[in-house]
Amino acid sequence: MENVQNVPIDIQTSKLLDWLIDRRHCNLKWQNAVKEIREKINVAMQDMPENEEIKQFLSGSYIHYFHCLRIVEILKGTEESSKNIFGKYSSQRMKDWQEVVRLYQADNIYLAEVASLLIRSVSYEGPVLRKQLAKAKQLQQDMSRREVECQSSAANLQEHYYAACKKYGIKGDNIPRELQALVKELPDVLNQVGTDAARLEEKIQLYTAFTNFVCEWSEPVLPMLTFAQKRGNATFYEWRTGKVPAVMERPLVEDTPVEAPAEDTIDWGDFGTQEPSSEITVEDGIDWGISVEPSPEQDGGSGDAIDWGDADVAPAEIAVVQAGTDCPDGVAKGNDALSVLENAQSRGQFVDELMELEAFLRQRLTEMGQESDVVAMSQFQSAPRVIQIQSTQHIRGMLSEVQDLLGRLTSLQMQHLFMILASPRYVERVTEVLRQKMKQADILELKAISMVEKRREALEEQSRLEPRVDLLAERTQELKKMIETDISKRYNNRPVNLMGVVI
Repeated sequence: MENVQNVPIDIQTSKLLDWLIDRRHCNLKWQNAVKEIREKINVAMQDMPENEEIKQFLSGSYIHYFHCLRIVEILKGTEESSKNIFGKYSSQRMKDWQEVVRLYQADNIYLAEVASLLIRSVSYEGPVLRKQLAKAKQLQQDMSRREVECQSSAANLQEHYYAACKKYGIKGDNIPRELQALVKELPDVLNQVGTDAARLEEKIQLYTAFTNFVCEWSEPVLPMLTFAQKRGNATFYEWRTGKVPAVMERPLVEDTPVEAPAEDTIDWGDFGTQEPSSEITVEDGIDWGISVEPSPEQDGGSGDAIDWGDADVAPAEIAVVQAGTDCPDGVAKGNDALSVLENAQSRGQFVDELMELEAFLRQRLTEMGQESDVVAMSQFQSAPRVIQIQSTQHIRGMLSEVQDLLGRLTSLQMQHLFMILASPRYVERVTEVLRQKMKQADILELKAISMVEKRREALEEQSRLEPRVDLLAERTQELKKMIETDISKRYNNRPVNLMGVVI
């Protein structure tokens, strides 16, 4: 018997109420009686003395039986003066709360109610609060991660923006003006290329001699390079007629708008890059104006359609006077007044011939590296001296000079400038493409700011929930001990353990 007295009574908290009813400690219809008790508690709470502990009981917490016992103890002190000669309290406050305690004790209604409160705290309120608290903490982590991602993506877009601007040769402070400023500098750049073309004489002579010796080719080779080597970046009129014009009437170029229209959202991309967002998607393709022949029938086009393949078209309405028309002799008008490197047709021929010369020099370098045997050397014994005196190192230097000229004309920046010359609307397209990058970066920065705000709200939610979780845990543990003590008394003070109470 003594051993049984020390064996603890273990009760699963979720089954506590069923355990009490099965052992007839509580009535199955206890909830009906609780409704009447709650009404009396609500009435009694309307008239309470000034007491800090009672205020804590009444501040939002559920008033249960053990609270009522404590309130009666407090009232014994505050209502001492209301005792009559029989030791009874005449205070209505005391009577109301004593009646509540009495009703609670009938059929152990209080025990069923506090068991129900404990189960609700452990099975519902606690998990809900913990879930909300975990969600607030997780949200802070997510917002911090997304904030970093937005900031990183915004920085990458800004970096791409300035990298794209660098490819265009601009800073990006005012894209239209900077692009137009580059176009204004283009004639000087082309003139310098024309001036440097004078150094092509030796390369042209070598190529001419080689073609004549190997192929017995008698026709002139590299006519455009030969012309530029002698005359520099002269007018197209002089190239076409062989005469220096007495009068030049260059095409009138209208000022293009410095601001791109907001509704123009076509993504023309960044030429020469591999980024998906920078690809150019023109339905008819793009002609860089390197080797395009002029198309007279395109000059009479109508409507707003732009033929991007006709790089020969100047940025404004141009009265193009073709050879054989009634243009006065010595007067260069329209495209004739452009320099050979400004005119898309002649510029294309210039680049083609440079590439032809480059290919020859490359091939010659390869062949010279293989001409170590006697047979190969004997093939050039009768060659012109200009061919025989060449060394591999000298040919390599020639190739470098040709590639330099070619690179200066076909660089990405020059391609863009030629496109701007071909169509003023191209400035609008480029402006919009670049601005889209910055707009996306701005949007991401705003998102990063919103992430900061959401993280702050989640932190406030965490600060609000943590005290509630702590308070619920504290009250749940108190209630657990009270119930264990109460049940223990009913079994001769045997130890009672309510299992599964976790908050």
